[in-house]
Amino acid sequence: MNELHFETSPYLLQHANNPIHWKAWNDHALIKAREENKLIILSVGYSACHWCHVMEHESFEDSEVAKVMNSHFVSIKVDREERPDVDAVYMKAVQVMTGQGGWPMNVVLLPDGRPVWGGTYFKKENWIASLEQLHQLYATDPNRVTEYAGKLIEGLQAMSLINTNEEEHMPDPNAIRPLVEKWSKSFDWDFGGYARAPKFMMPNNYLFLQRYGHQAQSEDLLNFTNLTLTRMAYGGLFDTVGGGFSRYSVDMKWHVPHFEKMLYDNGQLMSLYAEAYKRTKNPLYKEVMEKTHRFISDELTTANGAFYSALDADSPDNDGHSEEGAFYVWEQQELQQLLKDDFTAFAKVFNINDFGHWENGKYVLIQTEPIEKLAKELGYSPEELSRKKKEWENILYREREKRTKPGLDDKILTSWNAIMLKGYADAYKALGEEQYLNAAHKNALFITEYLWDPEGFLWRTYKDGKAKIEAFLEDYAHVADAFISLYQATLDEKWLLYAKQLTDYTLENFYDEQKIFFAYNSQKAEQLITPHYETEDNVIPASNSVMANVLYKLSVIFDNSYYEKTALQMLHNMIPNMDYPSAFSNWLNLWLDLSADNKELAVCGTEATTSIKTINSEYLPHVLIAGNTGESNIPILKNRFVKDKQLFYICKNKACELPHTSISETLNNLKIK
Repeated sequence: MNELHFETSPYLLQHANNPIHWKAWNDHALIKAREENKLIILSVGYSACHWCHVMEHESFEDSEVAKVMNSHFVSIKVDREERPDVDAVYMKAVQVMTGQGGWPMNVVLLPDGRPVWGGTYFKKENWIASLEQLHQLYATDPNRVTEYAGKLIEGLQAMSLINTNEEEHMPDPNAIRPLVEKWSKSFDWDFGGYARAPKFMMPNNYLFLQRYGHQAQSEDLLNFTNLTLTRMAYGGLFDTVGGGFSRYSVDMKWHVPHFEKMLYDNGQLMSLYAEAYKRTKNPLYKEVMEKTHRFISDELTTANGAFYSALDADSPDNDGHSEEGAFYVWEQQELQQLLKDDFTAFAKVFNINDFGHWENGKYVLIQTEPIEKLAKELGYSPEELSRKKKEWENILYREREKRTKPGLDDKILTSWNAIMLKGYADAYKALGEEQYLNAAHKNALFITEYLWDPEGFLWRTYKDGKAKIEAFLEDYAHVADAFISLYQATLDEKWLLYAKQLTDYTLENFYDEQKIFFAYNSQKAEQLITPHYETEDNVIPASNSVMANVLYKLSVIFDNSYYEKTALQMLHNMIPNMDYPSAFSNWLNLWLDLSADNKELAVCGTEATTSIKTINSEYLPHVLIAGNTGESNIPILKNRFVKDKQLFYICKNKACELPHTSISETLNNLKIK
């Protein structure tokens, strides 16, 4: 047993019985490397990572590998989800050295932490040979190694800089159009998403494209968004039996997923489908939200309202061998036995044919046609086929529950919890159903009670009753964003004031006035070999883009010019760097906030919570909403409450119309004309 048995991360605990003398990333391990002048092996992965498990079995459980690693190196294991800062800094180094990245990530460092060599997955023989060569080189020609490390660090530091925008004025949001036109050339008009594989969902991209399509009145963009959301919902990627999305699909048609299910994907997709439902009232989008809630509630929610991180891709097959997707796939004979006379119709709906076949006689369920068309072809009414589809899914769900489930990563991460909290708040806004608000509210209370230290800072992770690791910028940004959404759903000002409090903390402890961006690590926390400024949106939006959006919202609500200046300076510097717009969709969303369409709405009156429920159910992405049921000191609401009256204040560019008293008239005035 090595030092990882002291840890709480499921990923680190999976390696606690390896013959490798693993240590966690801490001062003790780093000091040991310096004192003994040994190279460091840094191995980074996460619990739901399939190839991480493969490399563990092939190499890290092997005595021959252990002999090499233990003799010449200090070996450190990192859960990338606990330490995204360590992962991000060294992933940049691997990408510079190899031109690609991924997990597991394995990097060899000098005793002072500077990287000298790295890559992702290695076969056992290659791993041993590489380590022996590096050890020999460092023993015989250390200057050559340190010289390379110095040049690499210079390159990494240069990469972390955003070029200053020398233009004096903020470009007009109309300049977004050519960026979207460029972006649209990569669209897959058959299955949605981008015309490449593997296919990641990138929810923030479609939140923006839907909003831009709505405000620009582009039917093409709205149709493309609908196509993408529909195809993703039809199955394969989406678990139509038990709910929840997998991380990505390995093919172009969203069919065969990489089967791990991550909390952050499902939280963002809940928000995306909620917004799409408000725009379209498509019952398929509502079904996705309902099934996603079922999955999160059944598999990833704790008794006190927190959310676990992920389910693994792998689980035991019928022979007890760990296999990717074993829990989710079906064989035709099995389906025939379960569904009996309904099998023919089921096979038509879910493509138990060449299209739906995965490999080795196994099928991943995927729908390709709308229920209305399928019902006509099968001789059912749409209502009857929808009912039968639900019955079939319940039959398969009960059967599947008899299987051994994939492994659970039961650590609780602050930013991911906030993303799911926001997803639930947004689902409540769209559907008005209390189950979603209850889940959001319970999670918000968990964050404030267990993850927010009395000293004012957040913790990153929580497990076994213990919070640890001081939080990173992404934690503060997403919690503040989620609290704003929860306020808009409930009009409870506590959540808005909490969002402001966390924002002020980040300005004091993360903001770099010279760079005009927020560092990923707090100035009070451990500093790595080079600072990290996260600016490009990925499967999760960049922490700086989330923070900029939060600052801009709060600048309007609190009439705070410093918030506004900070957010717009960040945006101004990002605009010249948006060469491939899909990596900047959350910045584009902020830029779109400056368009002539944008408005603010203040709903004031004792019945404001009832009115806000109606307003929140409408698709109004260009409207910043606030409200109160009594006197308020929040600047956007101050002196606007009048007893026994329901007033709706519509404002634009800090100028307000006379208040309306009719909700229908208010909504009519808010809509894009």
